[in-house]
Amino acid sequence: MIPMTSSVAEHRQIHPPQQLLMGPGPVNADPRVLRAMTAQLIGQFAPAMTSYMNEVMELYRGVFSTSNRATLLVDGTSRAGIEAAIVSLVEPGEKVLVPVFGRFGHLLKEIAERAGGEVVVIEKEWGQVFTLEELDAALTTHRPKLLALVQGDTSTTMNQPLKGVGELCRKHGALFYTDVTASLVGNTFLADDWGVDAATAGLQKCLGGPSGSAPITLSDRAVEVIRARRHVESGIDDGTTPRGTRIASNYFDLAMILDYWGPQRLNHHTEATSMLYAARECARLLVNEGMDNAVERHRLHGAAMVAGVQGLGLKLFGDQTHRMNNVVAVHIPDGVDGEAVRSALLSDYSIEIGTSFGPLHGVVWRIGTMGYNARKDAVMLTLAALEQVLRSAGAQVTAGGGTGAASEIYAEAG
Repeated sequence: MIPMTSSVAEHRQIHPPQQLLMGPGPVNADPRVLRAMTAQLIGQFAPAMTSYMNEVMELYRGVFSTSNRATLLVDGTSRAGIEAAIVSLVEPGEKVLVPVFGRFGHLLKEIAERAGGEVVVIEKEWGQVFTLEELDAALTTHRPKLLALVQGDTSTTMNQPLKGVGELCRKHGALFYTDVTASLVGNTFLADDWGVDAATAGLQKCLGGPSGSAPITLSDRAVEVIRARRHVESGIDDGTTPRGTRIASNYFDLAMILDYWGPQRLNHHTEATSMLYAARECARLLVNEGMDNAVERHRLHGAAMVAGVQGLGLKLFGDQTHRMNNVVAVHIPDGVDGEAVRSALLSDYSIEIGTSFGPLHGVVWRIGTMGYNARKDAVMLTLAALEQVLRSAGAQVTAGGGTGAASEIYAEAG
């Protein structure tokens, strides 16, 4: 018998503290998205539900800048989308090329290895990105089935250029998958124009929603590869002959998920209704805003944050010509306890910023301006609070330097 450690009466309704989440994600969800999540549940095959699913597909074509029919949601966090894409595209023994320039390249490597892929890694120093020439050389040498490449890696804040990569992959007969979880909406992403075969994201960063749903888009080339491995579960067999090597995961089997989202509506899982409402509202708001406008909003507020931290005397990390619009990494000043500063920001001002991973843990802070938090008041408040906490920590900062520099960016924007 499991011992009881507390009485039922002690478990009151949750009341999370009000916090401004200005780290690398998650961020505060747009209130309109939270309201959409409170809508009533309906049956998974009700006409209204399947209509919402179709609307989600159309809206995310706008978000991804694609005409791909196979544009939908994988239920789960952004990592669920990554795993679904890789496990469904890669058969055991097939070669996968993973260029690593931060923590999340290492994640793609691990998932590809778990899928049974023969993984080849090329690495770049954290804070840098790959050139087309370097990618071309690796594709020429290794001839992979799949190139798996992160666009925006929040561990380093770098934004890998993708224009031309799809063309290289076609030249070498490879599929091109990219993880755009941290970069989509905050930075330009053109799935069709750049020849992307598969891309996955999450709601919890620039899309302005909660974690728990992973938008995905798949080219016809990717769908052909996935359909070539189509198997149907026992118990709902539709009489078709199984094809190819069965995808190793049931939950992340994109062949079955495509059947569920397609006209056949062949049952796979019970759609996460409230998360679908959230994902739909995230995309609806962005499509109404216009994707170019959304990217520009992130560029403006990201630029104001960058100017502000420099105005405080902080030094930026990494190649700034390839930094994401929506998150900046700054070196923790010498003699300053980085975790103590983060703790003081949270306890005294209810503002959260992030540290990083691996070789950058305790070396940099990561400050985000994403989604609903890509706005002037959030930037100015964060800079003002950071100045006071740094001053208390003994750092030499310019009085009003952060908010003053950010104000100049906003003034120039008009």
